[in-house]
Amino acid sequence: MPKPTPPMVSGALPGLGHALEFRSDRTALVRRGFEEHGNTFAIKLANQKVAILIGPENQRTFFMETDKALGIQEPYSFLRATFGEVLFLAPHDVYLEHRPVVLEAFRREKMLHYADVMQEVVQVWLDGLGEAGEIDLVHEVTHLVQEVAGNCFLGSEVHKQLGREFWDLYTDLSKALDPLLPPNLPLPKFIRRDRAKAKLHSILEPVIAERRQHPERYDDFLQDLVNKRYPDGRLADQEMIVDLLLALMFAGHETTAGQTAWTLILLLQNPHYLRLVQQEIQQVAPYGVHIDPRRMMQLDYISWAVREVERMRPSVDMLMRTVKQDVEVGDYSIPKGWLAQVAQDVAHNLPALFDDPETFDPLRFAPDRAEDKQDRFALIGFGGGTHKCTGMNFANMEMTVITALVFQQFDLELVTKHPQVERGLGASRPSPTRVRYRRKPQSELLAQNASPTAANGTMPAAAAEATGQ
Repeated sequence: MPKPTPPMVSGALPGLGHALEFRSDRTALVRRGFEEHGNTFAIKLANQKVAILIGPENQRTFFMETDKALGIQEPYSFLRATFGEVLFLAPHDVYLEHRPVVLEAFRREKMLHYADVMQEVVQVWLDGLGEAGEIDLVHEVTHLVQEVAGNCFLGSEVHKQLGREFWDLYTDLSKALDPLLPPNLPLPKFIRRDRAKAKLHSILEPVIAERRQHPERYDDFLQDLVNKRYPDGRLADQEMIVDLLLALMFAGHETTAGQTAWTLILLLQNPHYLRLVQQEIQQVAPYGVHIDPRRMMQLDYISWAVREVERMRPSVDMLMRTVKQDVEVGDYSIPKGWLAQVAQDVAHNLPALFDDPETFDPLRFAPDRAEDKQDRFALIGFGGGTHKCTGMNFANMEMTVITALVFQQFDLELVTKHPQVERGLGASRPSPTRVRYRRKPQSELLAQNASPTAANGTMPAAAAEATGQ
């Protein structure tokens, strides 16, 4: 006897299905479906049926069947209209050609360089804040991660040359992301997107052409892209390089900005844990000490906080696939032609996996608890399987550096006490959040280096106990 299709969530409207609710509050829609039907259920977006898959076993099927029974390209046509046929937006054989090019950006030597660049860029930002004041944290962090992405992927010379015009144009790309509307409708936001993309190509293509003529003058990631050859000896064409750069810059700042801001906000909202972070910074990464890879690996309390933010405030709250052939999930069969979706906001709050999931508790990732190790598909903030985000380590390192340097040098206070999650059609982020800051006195900063453990980065006692060392 054939298995039934997943049960439909209540509240579908004639003709529209759940489309309006999906656009306005898809997290509430998915939570209702989970409460009504458990780990597998369906919604309807106009004429399109979507199977929602919750829990590690379902998520394992979702990621492991990608590029088999499930297709990744079709649901993201709205991204392809912006970034072209690059990476997973391209046919699978083209994706396999592009992936080694992107992995080049994140090999070990590059990551060591990025760590240095990150610290330089963040320190320039901190130096510009002055002694005290008040900022919109989300706005400032967004600009900061743009600066980091630009300096890391374009190189400081090109990034400086392009200036803010580059990011102003980029904003028009981001604002045009819309998974529900056909991406080529003659709407103002899509017209602005196409104009911005054309302008960005006109800016970057001469830079690439000049680098092709004088490759010996440069040694950075952009030059690696320019020099990269496919297995058959072909050089990548200029259009592909620009599209790949734009996609990397998007991935390098759009999602990281929100999670970085949330890391700072949640630490400020949880002073008991912030004290552990500050003690760790004082002993592992005090003022004036370069955070080299050895020290980076010892910033456990920050690392656990970053993971907890990935769990509680994922920047992407859903991933989708096209069902290319019937696939069985538990007691149900999802027919060809449907969409399949995982929903991080709900999956990361399952009490069976995460103790007291509504509570900010980074120690759940300490080795003695290791709640994320129960199943490799329990935490999916960066996706999973073959298409797991290649920039995950870059993002986590950037969030660690920003958090360490901010709390190393400043005392912060939330003016906006309870920021809300803003779930647009792109990445989620906090609502505008005012923060009051005061630079720590020079005597206090210098005293950090007086700690006997500061010189060698020895782990604080609490961290050593938590990690069993």
